[in-house]
Order: sequence, then C-alpha cells, then structure tokens
Amino acid sequence: MEPLLKVTGLKKHFPIKKGLLQRQTGAVKAVDGIDFEVLPGETLGVVGESGCGKSTMGRLITRLLEPTGGTVEFQGKDISHLGVGGMRPFRRDIQMIFQDPYGSLNPRHTVGTIVSAPFKLQGVEPEGGVRKEVQRLLGLVGLNPEHYNRYPHEFSGGQRQRIGIARALALKPKLVVADEPVSALDVSIQAQVVNLLDDLQQELGLTYVIIAHDLSVIRHVSDRIAVMYLGKIVELADRKSLYENPMHPYTRALMSAVPIPDPRRRGAKSDRILLTGDVPSPIAPPPGCRFNTRCWKATDVCRTQEPPLVELRPGQRVACHHPENAESLTIPAARQSVEITKAPEPLAKETASGTETPTESETPAESPTPAASEAPAEKETPAEPEASGSAAAEDEAPKA
Repeated sequence: MEPLLKVTGLKKHFPIKKGLLQRQTGAVKAVDGIDFEVLPGETLGVVGESGCGKSTMGRLITRLLEPTGGTVEFQGKDISHLGVGGMRPFRRDIQMIFQDPYGSLNPRHTVGTIVSAPFKLQGVEPEGGVRKEVQRLLGLVGLNPEHYNRYPHEFSGGQRQRIGIARALALKPKLVVADEPVSALDVSIQAQVVNLLDDLQQELGLTYVIIAHDLSVIRHVSDRIAVMYLGKIVELADRKSLYENPMHPYTRALMSAVPIPDPRRRGAKSDRILLTGDVPSPIAPPPGCRFNTRCWKATDVCRTQEPPLVELRPGQRVACHHPENAESLTIPAARQSVEITKAPEPLAKETASGTETPTESETPAESPTPAASEAPAEKETPAEPEASGSAAAEDEAPKA
C-alpha cells in the first residue's frame, strides 16, 4: 500500500538574530531530520517531552511552516516548498485541529462563519447550501445545530474544541493533524472527544497524525506511535510492540513515569525510572545520541556517534546503540549491528528509611514531562474518562 504521507529528512531551524544588523548567531533546531510514513486510514501518534518538536513537526506537515530541509510528500507529490497558490488544491485534503480551543477561534465571528470559512476560501458550494451543511457538521460533532449564530465565548472549552473539529472536517479531508486535541480539556471531557475522533475516522475514512503528551490517550487511538526527543524520532513502532517491549531507554522511562492510582500500592516499591539532568538546549544539541546526557546506558560510542533509526524488530525502528530488550531481537542483521553492553551499575538513592541500592529495574534520574498510562493492549475507545498521566501543555521552542 502506498503511503498517504511520506516525510524524509524533515528539518526546521529557527534563526537566532542579534545586534543592530540582525545578524544570525545560531539556530534553534526544533526538528532536525525525521523520517516516517503514514498509510491511508491509519492513526500515527506522536509523543515526547515539551519542546521536543512535536507541534513544529505538525505545522510542517500541514505546510503552516516552511521547512529548512527535507521533503514532505502527500499522495506522491512533493509539497515541501509549494507557494500559497500551489498549496490551495491540497488544503482541502490536509487539515489541522489546533491545541488551544480558545485561541484558534475568532471571537468576533459566529460559529456559522467559522465553520463555513473553508467553503468560502475554496470556493465550494455544498449541496443544500452552506448553512445546512454547517448545521449538519455541528450535529456530527455533538453540538446543537441551532448554535449556528452563537459566538465562541458562549461555549465551554470542550464545545469550542468540537467547533474546531467541525471546521477541520468541513471539506472532507484525507489527512487530519491533531495537535494536542484534548490537553486543554477537562479529564471528564477528554474521553468524549477521543470517542468522537475515533467514530469520525471510521465513518469518514480519515487518516490521523495525533500529537499528545498523554500516552494513555495515544494508546487508545493510535495504530503506530513515534517517540520524539530533542527534534529526533528515537523510536517508531506499532502500539503493541511499543507498550509491551519498548526498546529505547527514553521510551522505557516514559512508560515508567505514570502514577498508579491505587491506594493499596502506596509505599510499595515501583519500577519508575528517574532521569538525571535537564533536556539539552535545541540550540546546541549534544554530539552523538541526543539522549546520552540523561541515559543510564550511555557509553563512549553514544557520545560520539549518532545512532541511525533502524528496524530492530519487524515494524519497530529504534535509534539506539544499546537498546532495551535487545536479547530478543529477531532480525539477524539487527543483532549484528547493535552492540549489546551491560548497563553500568545504578547509583544508590536516598529513601525515607536511609540509603538504598536500586535493583536492576530501577535507575536514577528526574521524571520526564510526559507520562505513560497502563491500558489494554488491544485498541479500544475509552468508555469512561481516564486519569491522565500528564497535564502539562505543550511549550514548543518557537511558535509560528
């Protein structure tokens, strides 16, 4: 099957200028060479810490930002550097749901004007008239069609996000990029919006790229998941493989950083991994593997050679010199290319009862921002709202 979207070597560097003459003194490497494909009808989830480049990547895909390097191919055509006129035919097929439901809707326009804007911009006259089609879209996303003449300030956050979803679906796009579609919503509303996105995908045959912090949401809605760190994709795998056998140390740390809401386990020993140090600056990323400054398995080769994103298991691509669960590699070439070394002994950590030496499953460090949440391996739509392991909103390096 031919991919609907193919991204190759995609980069976005934001220049840093100083002085009276505004000379460039550096660049923020928000996205620094990523490769992935999205097949028709599938959902690709993208997770990572704040500032890792997720939202910038989403804006590059939809061509809201001009890439510094690399290519973005949609249905086999390179759209990387098309102008406004050249992108106009593709705008019908590529739409975006923005993170902030308060900032993405014009407060001076009514709901009818907001949702009908794509029809006017593309010169499309829907069957039955614009008003009838807008009211149908409002009903499709769970709003009252009679709200046509109301203004955004009259709606709650969840209702505003539904308006944004209706606007994105107006022209029946093939690809929808959802940038944190539920992070600004109350937990009780998140499950409703996730259910809505899943129902719309089945009904309209949509292809999603969903960017999120909350790994529990990503697990429910995604077919494949890409883990980003400091502008790079460090692991790309299907949902089952990623959650059951994470191979990159950063992915394993994300999976362990979930609070378990069980009073009976209070005080019990956990396998949570705490990462030491801060995320390096995207202005001057470290040489070699970008995770080496916080990784407990880092060796000299990690500090000098950047690991390529290679397939170590069928359908699971990892960028790591010393991957987790490497003993179970099934691809012979992968076993030969990966240098499997024993991780250094973890440092002792202080507990309430004194100093304790962690077991093999425990490693030092400081908690990553995003959280992973345990959920069934099979893809399912949450019937009840789930407690999110991460409530932090995206704070990407520079915004467009």
